[in-house]
Order: sequence, then C-alpha cells, then structure tokens
Amino acid sequence: MTEPLLRLDKLTTRFHQAGREFTAVDSVSFEIQRGETFALVGESGSGKSMTALSVMRLLPPDAKIASGQALLEGEDLFQLTEWQMNRVRGKRIGMIFQDPMTSLNPVKSIATHILEALKIHLGLTGEDAHARCIELLHQVGIPQPERRLWDYPHQLSGGQRQRVMIAIALAGEPDLLIADEPTTALDVTIQAQILKLLKTLQKQRQMTLWLISHDLGMVADLADQAAVMQKGKIVEIFSKRDGSLFSQPKHPYTRQLLAALPKLDSCLQRQSVPTPPLLQVSDFRVWYPIRKGLLKRVADYVRAVDGVSFTLQQGKTLALVGESGCGKTTLGKAILKLIPATSGQVYFDGQELSSLPIKRRCRAMQIVFQDPFSSMNPRMLVGDIIAEGLKSLRPEMDRQARIERTEQLLEQVELTPAARLRYPHEFSGGQRQRICIARALAVEPQLIICDEPTSALDVSVQKQIIELLKRLQETTGVSYLFISHDLAVVAEIADQIAVMDKGKIVELEETRQVLFHPQHPFTQKLLASLPGKQLYRSSQFSG
Repeated sequence: MTEPLLRLDKLTTRFHQAGREFTAVDSVSFEIQRGETFALVGESGSGKSMTALSVMRLLPPDAKIASGQALLEGEDLFQLTEWQMNRVRGKRIGMIFQDPMTSLNPVKSIATHILEALKIHLGLTGEDAHARCIELLHQVGIPQPERRLWDYPHQLSGGQRQRVMIAIALAGEPDLLIADEPTTALDVTIQAQILKLLKTLQKQRQMTLWLISHDLGMVADLADQAAVMQKGKIVEIFSKRDGSLFSQPKHPYTRQLLAALPKLDSCLQRQSVPTPPLLQVSDFRVWYPIRKGLLKRVADYVRAVDGVSFTLQQGKTLALVGESGCGKTTLGKAILKLIPATSGQVYFDGQELSSLPIKRRCRAMQIVFQDPFSSMNPRMLVGDIIAEGLKSLRPEMDRQARIERTEQLLEQVELTPAARLRYPHEFSGGQRQRICIARALAVEPQLIICDEPTSALDVSVQKQIIELLKRLQETTGVSYLFISHDLAVVAEIADQIAVMDKGKIVELEETRQVLFHPQHPFTQKLLASLPGKQLYRSSQFSG
C-alpha cells in the first residue's frame, strides 16, 4: 500500500483558559490517501476544525499541540520552523474557512485576495497573475469573471463568496485542500453546485480533499472515507471500500447522529384536520425601484415578492421554501410590516391587517430571526431581552409578574429559570435559538414567523428545536410561517409547503404532495439537489 498523503498519529491539542486546561483534540489518528475525499464529521465543539487548525499550526495563543505527529508525505509538520510552515500553508495545504464573509477582507477586492495568493505561492505578478486570476474565477463558476474581478465581498452572494474562497485556496495549487463546512447555511441547489465544483476540481487537479462537516447527507454522497468525532476523539471510521458510508453504524454516538436526521417520510404519518384560516395573503407584492440616469428616474423594479397568495390555518404550519434571494424572508418581514409592501391584501383572523392597531398587531404576530446572536442585544441580560415585549405590550404587568413570566417561558423552552441572569454570549447556538423562541412567545402571539430557525445548527440541536416548536404548537395552538431551504426539516413540521422561485409561489400543496409528487420543475430540482437522500428515510434505521 502507498504512503498516505497525510497521517495523523495521536494528535493531542490542549487549551489553557482561566488557569484550567481543556483537551480539544484527544489522541486523534487517521490517514488520508492521495486523491481521495476524507470527511471528519461531528457536532459543533467536537474538535473537527481544531484538528485541521492544529495540522495547519494556526491555533489561537491559548492553545498548544501537546503531543502527536502530523506527517505530510512523511514530513512531520510539527517539527518545521514557522518560516518552513509558511511554505506549506497555501502551497501544499490549502484551506477554505467556514465563514467566507469573515475570512475575506471587506476593504479588498476579489482580485486583490487572489493576486496576493498567486504572488506569495507561485511568484506570479503582472499580466500573468491577472490572467491566472480570471482563469481561477472562471474555474469556480463565477459568471463574467472579467467584470466581477474588482468587486468587493459584500457585492457577492453567499454562494459566490464561497466560490471565491475556493479560488483563493486553489491559487497555490495545493496537494491537499481542507474545506471547513464549505456549504453551511447554503441552499440545497447552491450546495449541490459547490460540491460538484469541488469534485470536478479534485478530479482535474488530482487533488486530495479533506471535508469538515456536520452534514451527514453531504458526506455520504461525497466522501470515500469518513471519521466520526465526539468530544475530541475519533469514535468510528467508515470507508466506501466496506460498502456505503454510515450503512452499519456501531458506535452509539454515530447512531444518535443518524437518528437525529430529519426524515422526509415523517410527513406521511401526519393526519391534517382542517381549521379556520388565520392569515390570508392575496396578490402581495414587494418591489424595489431601480433608478438610473442623472435624474435617478425609475427604469425598472426588482420584484422581490411578486403576486404571492396563500392561506395559513389556525394551529398549522405553512413552510416557505426556496433558494436564497427568492423572496422568502422579504415576504415574512413585509407581512409583519418590518419593510413596506408595494401592494396586496393581508387579512389576519378575518380583519384587514393595516386596520389593526399597532399594539394588537405586535401581540398577535412575532418573529424568530435566522441568526439568534445578532438579533439579541449583547449588553442585555436574557431576562430583560425576553421581558422587553412584555414591558411595551403588557403594561399592566409589574416587575415581579414579568420576572415570573420570563422564568415560566425559559422553562417552556427547556432552559433553567436562572438563565435569565446571564448574557447571550454565555449560551450555545441552540440555546440562543430557544431564548429567541421564548421572546417570541412572551406576548402569547397567534402567529410566529420562523426565519430559518435551524439553519447551520447541528442535526441533534436541530431536532431538539423542531421538537420544541411542535410541542409549543400543540400546547398553545400557535401557527407558524416556517421559512427554510431545508426540505427534510420542513417535512418534520409543515402541514403545507409553498415553494418560492424568483418572488413567486410556483407550487403550494400539502407537504406529502410536494415532497413525494412534485409537479413544478423547480420543486423537482430542489428535491434532486438534496444530498444523501437515502439517509433521510425512516426505514434506514428501523430496528
């Protein structure tokens, strides 16, 4: 057997914080063969990214490699000087970091990022570097690369920023490419494009790919070998040489992860009982003017939401699904009047929405935003965040009543009452999402708009949030307008699915009809893009 490209032997990485020592990576060993795709999977905090950062020697100041080896073609990376390691990073090992927006310099153009990598790793400058820069952007599928070359990161979509990150990583022509959560929070169609791109580039360049992900479906489709990581340790390794990945999990943690995956066929078990309508939306539009010329006259419109109509019943869940930019979030915010609508009618509980007093409207409808951390004031205690709505919308409640209501809400979302005296940064992503749900429930709304509430969460935390939302609906009778790009997630919670494309609803039916008998080509495309579909069926793990 040939020597592996990379071999980790009992790698241990420790943190020193507040006088205590924590083991982030605990005696990890695995091999990555040249030309193969290796995946490291597990939940947030399991040590996946820290393993890769240890190999790259990009650890924070309070962390250190305690023991072990990282052999790149037999050469121990931990024995190299920092100058020698700089010749490895980018040139022999490239890395795509998790969040492209924070990894790219916002004041530098796309060209500047790529040209810098070409100069450092290949010594290219001038016209040769410029031509290579355009070639790289073309390879990663950026449309009209000559025109987009001098754009800044904020001018690109999430998928395009991820493609730019891939182009930068490929600029040094590395033997090994580490992709840390390369498709987190991307739509299934964009995710499918990114994965197809990575596989194509890997084949063209005979490159080795190391994926870091919590998306088991993506890994099942893409990887030749996968290692499952828990609390800094490798608990199980799968290889396609032994059959399909994850087909025979032995470790309890692996079985737990697979069981937590949302199941497409869960909707087949639900019986839908008709209820009166709560929210009726008719011919709803949100258009943004495009102004041109010296006088900035309106030349055209961006039709973000274009003639949308639907009905949401009391105590039910309607899922809005589609790609980024299709108008899902814009529709939700416009219904709440957080952004102005252009035209259309919205009736809530039989009344025209604009005729309702503002306080009545705010008490009746609440929202859970996509990013729980950025939607909470980091300087406010959790208890004050939850009670803020009560202070303005329930003025008859005194301070003690608000504290009691806050503690009751925290228990309702399965957090301790003592959590009200802590700050948002002291909680995990899943716990912060629970706090946002508690805040939305505080004024006892009839409708909650959930904007991607499980996006980028681990599968087990995602399952907990979905189960929580379902239990709250059963006990309070609240209705959900559930915005998501994940069809497997909406299968678990939605009574109906509305598929949006370019501002319009192209298909609106019961969940089972949309998922198993889709009529519109766009819906069929979304379902076809779902990775690892064999993992999203209940029969996979029966018994």
